[in-house]
Amino acid sequence: MGRTARCACGKLSVTAEGEPAVVLACHCTECQRRTGSPFGVGAYYPKDKVAVSGAYKEFARPGGDGRTMHNRFCPDCGSNLFWESELLPGTWGIAVGSFADPAFPPPARSVWEEKKHAWVQFGPEIPGHVQGRASKASR
Repeated sequence: MGRTARCACGKLSVTAEGEPAVVLACHCTECQRRTGSPFGVGAYYPKDKVAVSGAYKEFARPGGDGRTMHNRFCPDCGSNLFWESELLPGTWGIAVGSFADPAFPPPARSVWEEKKHAWVQFGPEIPGHVQGRASKASR
């Protein structure tokens, strides 16, 4: 089953085949700035399971762990639709909100909670981690 995520103007889309390898909520400062929200939620797929339609631009920046994050966005509306990190080569993260599907799978875990806004709360079914996925649990 394929799922399609689109930018705000619809000129850039990505279609991902199958289920995501993982869905993460990330509270790092970079994701907060990338989304303009207190956290980002990304669905991670193997790159070979994702088809891109439309032109995109790329902005490379250091991630919270010091590795480079390659953000891909629509050159017309500016929506940051997908990204790739040196931490997970060959894996693309896709902004869950861009799928516009309320039935999309929830995050499996919450990372970089040391940067989390105090009022953001997830239930116990979503384990939290102080930093990235290899860090100790925060709750």
